[in-house]
Amino acid sequence: MNIHVTDYEGKEHTIDLVEGWPLMEAIKAASLPIKAECGGCCLCATCHVYVDPVWAARMPEMNAEEQAQLDEAPEINARSRLACQIRLTAQMDGLRVALAPVY
Repeated sequence: MNIHVTDYEGKEHTIDLVEGWPLMEAIKAASLPIKAECGGCCLCATCHVYVDPVWAARMPEMNAEEQAQLDEAPEINARSRLACQIRLTAQMDGLRVALAPVY
């Protein structure tokens, strides 16, 4: 199973989906340049990603903590999520996301 991550330069990378891992950890394990300053504690929004429109409705609901952090992030849109808050499942095989700009 795999997921597809578009980096800051627009290049797509296919990486292994490890069921149960946060999306952020899978991206880091693939050595992609996700900032993730707080290490997945939902405190910084530097793991901000854009979920592909096809997948956006299939993502788990966002909790209030994630929404509060995204409210502080630059360049959010309706497909914005924090990669630290998305736990990968087998149903996410083929998921496509793009790293959001980090300032």
